[in-house]
Amino acid sequence: MVEPVGNHYVIARPVYSENAFHEEHEKLHRYHKTFWDHLKLYFSCSSQRVKKIALGLFPVVTWLPAYRFREWILSDIVSGINTGLVAVLQGLAFALLVNVPPSYGLYSAFFPVLVYFIFGTSRHISVGPFPVLSLMVGGVVTRLVPDNSTGNSNSTNTSAIDNERVMVAASVTFLSGVIQLLLGIFQFGFIVIYLSQSLISGFTTAAAVHVLVSQLKFMFQLPVPGFNKPFGIIYTLESVFSQITNTNIADLVTSLIVLLIVFVVKEINDRYKEKLPTPIPIELLVTVLAALISYFVNFEEKFKVAVVGKLEEGFHAPVAPDAGILQKCIGDGFSIAIVGFAVAFSVAKVYSIKHDYPIDGNQDLIAFGLGNIVGGSFKGFASSTALSRSGVQESTGGKTQIAGIISSIIVLIVILAIGFLLAPLQKSVLASLALGNLKGMLMQFREVRILWRKDKYDCVIWVVTFIAAVLLGLDIGLATAVAFQLLTVVIRSQFPSCTVLANVGRSNIYRNRKDYTDIYEPEGVKIFKCSSPIFFANVEFFREKLITAVGFNPLRVLRKRNKALRKIRKMLKKGELQVTPKGLICTTSPTYESDEELDNNRIEELDQPTIMTDLPIQINWANLPPGITVPQVNLHSIILDFSSVSFLDFSAMTVLRKILKEFVRLDIDIYITGGLLDKLERSAFFDEEIKPSMFFLTIHDAVLHILLKKDIASSPKLKLAEVILQNGLRSRECTVRLWPCPPAVENADQKAAHGNG
Repeated sequence: MVEPVGNHYVIARPVYSENAFHEEHEKLHRYHKTFWDHLKLYFSCSSQRVKKIALGLFPVVTWLPAYRFREWILSDIVSGINTGLVAVLQGLAFALLVNVPPSYGLYSAFFPVLVYFIFGTSRHISVGPFPVLSLMVGGVVTRLVPDNSTGNSNSTNTSAIDNERVMVAASVTFLSGVIQLLLGIFQFGFIVIYLSQSLISGFTTAAAVHVLVSQLKFMFQLPVPGFNKPFGIIYTLESVFSQITNTNIADLVTSLIVLLIVFVVKEINDRYKEKLPTPIPIELLVTVLAALISYFVNFEEKFKVAVVGKLEEGFHAPVAPDAGILQKCIGDGFSIAIVGFAVAFSVAKVYSIKHDYPIDGNQDLIAFGLGNIVGGSFKGFASSTALSRSGVQESTGGKTQIAGIISSIIVLIVILAIGFLLAPLQKSVLASLALGNLKGMLMQFREVRILWRKDKYDCVIWVVTFIAAVLLGLDIGLATAVAFQLLTVVIRSQFPSCTVLANVGRSNIYRNRKDYTDIYEPEGVKIFKCSSPIFFANVEFFREKLITAVGFNPLRVLRKRNKALRKIRKMLKKGELQVTPKGLICTTSPTYESDEELDNNRIEELDQPTIMTDLPIQINWANLPPGITVPQVNLHSIILDFSSVSFLDFSAMTVLRKILKEFVRLDIDIYITGGLLDKLERSAFFDEEIKPSMFFLTIHDAVLHILLKKDIASSPKLKLAEVILQNGLRSRECTVRLWPCPPAVENADQKAAHGNG
């Protein structure tokens, strides 16, 4: 019964153990599905299930019939055109990161969009090339097809190298698509939870640094070979600065001007995004202007700048991946698959929350997998979503993936009809546009200071991820970062937070005794809380913390007591001790024997319960004969708060049972709170010494039970209450004061008047 009194409440209810609560309220015994039950359900077949799977596999069937044509079509067309123009320029720019001809970037901006339209669940992300993925694919390309180091760079050799690189990029893209598809089919969308926000932030920032360094050769127009190996970024910088005197000034000046313009306009877009009807398409404006200037001034001949050249028109016939290449890049394919999906899903999740619609991680894995398989077959490279491009699609009014279809039509027009207009465009302009899209990722450096204030573990993960990815490369760096992140989880769980609790404010609230001054700790009672799962890696730490909290090692005390009993029996047998009404009296001078002598190689016997039935008197451990010493124990009860312990493994249960028995054998009562009773019963945890009756509903129930038990033992006036407890009755008219007071039995009204719960 709960009675509100102002901003207080008064509760009158019985003191419950777990078993008593289950009996009174008739706990249901639910059937817990096994792995095989879930497997049977997953492979079961019915008309309803077939329909659900079909609708889930083709989300377009669900949202397209509900499309609000009159309300949304104009917004989607405007958004699609803007997004398509950005996609064209980013496709050309990011192709430089892959080290393939720019036209192949357009294929990556076209095919995956069509596939995602049918199979994807996000309405707002723009699918296509992403700089981090492009750089990862480019790393594989330069490793398997290195630059021509002979100095013979005629058109035939260059064309052959380009064809090989296109095939490598297409093959690794196909492989990453197959991995994503399999992960989606087998419902492994949860795998991205192992990539924390700190890890993704540090990784993408490191990737931005790699992109920046990789584009220097286009900005300076220097023949820099690719170094896809640990510390490759250092070798690249060394190569750049060793040739810095050969810089093409025209390319460098053009790059700096373009970068300046792009950064300034993007800053204007960010600062005035609420006032601007649509972001200023600076990439498009710069590209058109640069292409016109390059065409009329004839930069290629006058200043020897590198230009995009003639773009291939139309599409290539689909090709099968090279089996030899696939064998050499399995690890790279897995890394690309995971990173691509993690980035895309994190962006999709932001927009799904903002616009209140559900997304399916497993279905998106299938969509991206099929997109990369199709894109790789047509010689494109890996796709995900670029943050800036998705931002354009959403901010310009895009409502659905109809905007994506419109953007793919823009890309198609460039591929089939007007690609030749971009032929005079300098590669340094594309490099600057690629760098201009890195502003958001490079600004993530500011997160380090914020993370250090909020969570030092996350800050360390960010820094380690960044350093590993920059120095070791993106593939090895990612693996190192994930391993380090999991290590921090192990470290944090290996050293759980263990605290001693006390009552605060004489109520039913228990908190860390170090945090408050108005606390009460019942005499002889220790309340110990563990705030994490207990398993093989931290169970010994838990044991040490518990021993520290109670102030003694129970096993050591138990052994000392058994040694003392041995000595007492020996002295009684020799007549050196005499039994009197006041206890045992030593009739001779006390003798001190070593522990080794008493052990007599029978250490196992010392760990058994103390047995005194054969002695003529009950031993008082606080009053022993001279020459016999045993550590004093001032506790009679220990409450273990396991409410925050989500699971125990077999190793933890074994150690826990052992230490609980050690306390029980010292005549210390153990009480446990938390929801572990069912699991421990299924695991055959209990025996004659460790019983289910030690489990209580809350800490407060356990404390009340201890105080009531103490009052019953010390006062004959409470025999009635003892009879009630023994008979298993739960009288609401018989309650006990929580705090020390003259023993008495109060009714519920009197208790409520005192405000005790």
